[in-house]
Amino acid sequence: MSRRPRAAQAPDAPVKPPMALHTRLMLAVFAIVAAILVVVSVVTGVILNNVLTGQVDSRLREATSALTGQFGITMLDGTAGEQLERTRASPGMLLVIDSPFTGATGAVVGNDYDRYTLSDAQIEGLLSAIDGAEGLTTVTISGLGQFRVMGIPSQGGEPVAALGMSTASERLTLQQMFWSIGLATIGGMLLLGVATSGIIRRGLRPLRRVAATATRVSRQRLDQGDVRIAERVPAEEADPATEVGRVGAALNTLLDHVEDSLSARQRNEETMRRFVADASHELRTPLASIRGYSELSLRDGTLSEGSRQSLQRIEAQSQRMTGLVEDLLLLARLDEGHELVYDMVDLRQVVVDAVGDQAMAGMEHDWGAEVGEEPVLVAGDRARLTQVVTNLLANARTHTPEGTSVTVSLATTGEGSQTRAILTVDDTGPGIDPELQKTLFTRFARGDVSRARKTGGSGLGLSIVKAIVDAHHGEISVDSRPGATRFIVSLPAKPQAIQDSSPSHQNG
Repeated sequence: MSRRPRAAQAPDAPVKPPMALHTRLMLAVFAIVAAILVVVSVVTGVILNNVLTGQVDSRLREATSALTGQFGITMLDGTAGEQLERTRASPGMLLVIDSPFTGATGAVVGNDYDRYTLSDAQIEGLLSAIDGAEGLTTVTISGLGQFRVMGIPSQGGEPVAALGMSTASERLTLQQMFWSIGLATIGGMLLLGVATSGIIRRGLRPLRRVAATATRVSRQRLDQGDVRIAERVPAEEADPATEVGRVGAALNTLLDHVEDSLSARQRNEETMRRFVADASHELRTPLASIRGYSELSLRDGTLSEGSRQSLQRIEAQSQRMTGLVEDLLLLARLDEGHELVYDMVDLRQVVVDAVGDQAMAGMEHDWGAEVGEEPVLVAGDRARLTQVVTNLLANARTHTPEGTSVTVSLATTGEGSQTRAILTVDDTGPGIDPELQKTLFTRFARGDVSRARKTGGSGLGLSIVKAIVDAHHGEISVDSRPGATRFIVSLPAKPQAIQDSSPSHQNG
């Protein structure tokens, strides 16, 4: 396989998880209802304020009409307090008179029907506010609050008095109304939240069941073996008359199609395995014959040099084809669950022997083994486990340049029945192409498109390794970057208590 440095990958930015549909619907309903209530409250407040202001203005005009005869002359008789007492004014009534006899005076009737004299500043502020104003106007008097005020002109047209009425009761009415609307709104929103949540949850319950069915199916292994998908959306949740029911019915139809496709795939795989196994088995005999005849012919001393070279090429290619046929036959038998002979195997000895063999075959590399002193026992087929180690080391030797360091490590992790043997093969080569890593353990996967024996190979070495590891209920993975490539094999190991009493351990 060819190796090259992996491209640097930028770290993924954190992605904010989207809100659930239930939450989005709740927020949408709350926003719409809240907007409606705010608009209704504002419109109601404006209308009520206009109505109350109109009532105050009406009463003020009536009071002004009653006093017009008295204040419609230039010379006014008495102070503002005396005039209010004479007319028996109601609470909240305010009068300011600018008379040449008494000067500028002002008074207001309290809730206890007593008359309270206004200060000069209050009188000056009121007269300034109505100066130039037409009709009724709203004036805020320091210490007294807001009043609706109307100027009372003299015969010459200049205002000599101002009559006003407090709007305190109206403002209190508005405040009570807004408090009532606010409390009713809060209570209504709480009630709306409870009711809407219940309705939405009930409405989304079929959709959640559909999602739960899809989630259970997604957790099922569908990539190998004879797969049966038993999960289906319940019939009551797959009614085409409803929107969610159509989703459920579509999911059930999809699962039926997937199950049929997986069954067809499994039948095709079984047919292909039988074909490969049968073809490989049948090819062994003619290949053995070719090798035998070529070896026999090479013993003939009368052969010319050209004929001898041709026979040697025939013998070499027949040997290569025999290895390929044997690999295909092995894969087919492993797929069928055959070919393994289980025994107690000391991986430490397997690693030491394999490293020694590779050191002789690849003297241009730097080989090392870190296996410790204690045996590491696994239940498996010694020949096949040896093939795993040998293929991994041969892969490192073939696809790394001279001088590369290759180190095999062996250790155990876990305790009791969870004990596992961890075999790692590290090399300091140029690394594996990230795209190739995705298909590294598939059959006929080549990093080098050439089919040269040195670089291309048959593409079955690592797929055989994975098949053997899978057959031993183990796992294999690869982690590669420029200057550091690591293959990791994890196999179930026997706990120490069993190791101490096992025959293989006692026999050394």
